Amino acid sequence: MRSKSFSYKIILNIIVFLLTSFLILSCNKEKAPTPCENNENTTNKVIIIGAGASGLAAAYKLEEEGVDYQILEASDRIGGRLKKNEDYADFPIDLGAEWIHEDKSILNYITNQSGSEPNVETILYQPMNVYEVDGNTITQNSEQEMIDYYANYITEYKFKNTTWFDFIYENFAQYIEQNIVFNAQVETIDYSGDEVILTTADGFEYRAEKVILTVSPGVLKSNSITFNPSLPSGKIDAIQSVNFLPGFKLFLKFSDQFYPDVISYASNTGEKTIYNIAYGKESNDNVLGLLSTGASAEQYYQMGTPEAIVEDVIQELDGFFNGAASQTYLGAYLYEDWGQNIFTQGTWTSNFLAASEALKSSLDEKVYFAGETYNSSGINPVDGFYIIRGSVQSAVISAFETVEKVLE
Repeated sequence: MRSKSFSYKIILNIIVFLLTSFLILSCNKEKAPTPCENNENTTNKVIIIGAGASGLAAAYKLEEEGVDYQILEASDRIGGRLKKNEDYADFPIDLGAEWIHEDKSILNYITNQSGSEPNVETILYQPMNVYEVDGNTITQNSEQEMIDYYANYITEYKFKNTTWFDFIYENFAQYIEQNIVFNAQVETIDYSGDEVILTTADGFEYRAEKVILTVSPGVLKSNSITFNPSLPSGKIDAIQSVNFLPGFKLFLKFSDQFYPDVISYASNTGEKTIYNIAYGKESNDNVLGLLSTGASAEQYYQMGTPEAIVEDVIQELDGFFNGAASQTYLGAYLYEDWGQNIFTQGTWTSNFLAASEALKSSLDEKVYFAGETYNSSGINPVDGFYIIRGSVQSAVISAFETVEKVLE
């Protein structure tokens, strides 16, 4: 007969085995920062804050260069202000960035592909059926007015059967997503020592030789990240001067297309545009989008709920088109609020000017900035392109340029 001490040893070994197995399984979980992913004795070569277009592109470039890196993403997903929905209509909808604010060949440029024709189908975005609203008056632009407008404006495209989210995922994110820690909201950046120490909202510490900060200007303006030492006064002034407006996108589906391709509203601050999402999509669904930023968004926010906003938009369309909106509305909507999202706190920079030196300069060559806080191009030509600040391609190019600086 076995002794009691022998039986206790067996039980103890079983307990140790079960605890060890649990810890191993916990360490293998994806998309969650755990102690095993966050070894405080390990210093990363580079940590990227934010898994939006800029952060993903920066990680891809570091991966190519064979540099040790990690991405800390505050939310539970990749993309930042790139987001899609595939269930609402018979084509995928960009809930965030939507337009290619350039010639379609920019897609090859940012993915280092030759030629001018990208391997993804695009739509030349030049709708001719356009109405303008000024006050209570709505008028249709003539065809010649639209021809003249496009002749004096940048050439724009949209994706035909896919989205910006898909493009960034397929060309950058899929190669580096194993290095992303999700739900890791950085609250402090201490660059006072030889290493940069990052502390997240859940109390974890991450250490790096260099940091690339890609959060939106809205997050920086909100002071939700504390810096040690404090940011230089010139940097603070530059951040606060960025025109980064609140806003949202709303999508409504109708049984018939009673509306034009675009309804543009006069506005001194921000933008309000109602537009045919299905333009050029070869879709059987009739989907209208409302893009609202700045003053119009603030007015809509006062209504309290998305349902109230939907009702107001339907009533406004009814006034323009003899009640056709309420008669054909199918009752389902999509609402994506970027202005009141804690991880974005706005839409995009609303001017074409290049970022100032104070805005894009690094902190002691330890903390670098990418995205809309770093854009050296503005309206200046870059290899034949006019890179609009606030565009996705601008975010990607800024990431590449920042990585070059980090690796110097």
